[in-house]
Amino acid sequence: MNKDQYSQILRSELGYQTPPGSSFPAKYVSGWPLSLIYYVKLISNLTHASFPARRGTLDDDRWAFHSHRVVRIVESVGGKVNISGLESVSDQPGPVVYIGNHMSLVETLILPGIVLAFGRVNFVIKEELRHYPVLGSIFKALGLIAVSRKNPREDFKVVLREGHKFISNGGSVIIFPQATRSVGFDVQAFNTLGVKLASRAGVPVVPVAIKTDFHGNGKWIKDMGPIDPSKMLYFKFGEPMAVAGKGREAHRYVVEFISENLMAWGGTVVRKAEVGMRKSDDRRQRTEDG
Repeated sequence: MNKDQYSQILRSELGYQTPPGSSFPAKYVSGWPLSLIYYVKLISNLTHASFPARRGTLDDDRWAFHSHRVVRIVESVGGKVNISGLESVSDQPGPVVYIGNHMSLVETLILPGIVLAFGRVNFVIKEELRHYPVLGSIFKALGLIAVSRKNPREDFKVVLREGHKFISNGGSVIIFPQATRSVGFDVQAFNTLGVKLASRAGVPVVPVAIKTDFHGNGKWIKDMGPIDPSKMLYFKFGEPMAVAGKGREAHRYVVEFISENLMAWGGTVVRKAEVGMRKSDDRRQRTEDG
């Protein structure tokens, strides 16, 4: 399956699932050796993408090509990908703001290729990614919107200014409104920046529930943890919703969509009450110990 066939499947079937029997027999190889195979292939793909990036020829078509290659790399080491809910994306006549939870590096690489099958897209990323070897040259060439995540006020201005400009020119924007990626979905850490951008630009929000703990976060290098082929990669898109008033209803809708799907997939969702209970338990335990 090449990139064009993959894009056609996304548009015609409004989703994608790794075909049975197409994955590497991962049960015969486990642990870091398999992870090493995965990262060698991933770095090779990114290195190839960096060549046109440095030449200034990395366009949307090449971006989609290398994004599709990441899907193939995941499948080559036993991973399985499940993409659903693209009916809403297909029927949407204009730009939207895609708002998703952030679990690992791999969705940053796969998600654009899904959305590019339906139209132009930009991405909000951490500024530090623009300084990574290889990856940095790619993100700079694509003109992705970079925020520091150190100054929320300045980040807010950058996203609203650059995001609104891109949307005004007919493109959509993907944003992960979290301070940092996490295997558990912390509702309290999920801010309203994406909703505010959609309100400013006058476009709907589309929630995206993501579960990619297949690609683990590393102890020493966060972007390079061990992989677990037994964990399926999920990408599910929700119905578009217009932002009204201060956007509270739209934000609640996005949070509930992500939470419900993550729990259905066996993921972890942490809410305020649970955080308070955990802190209370910790204090009580320290009292008992002390």
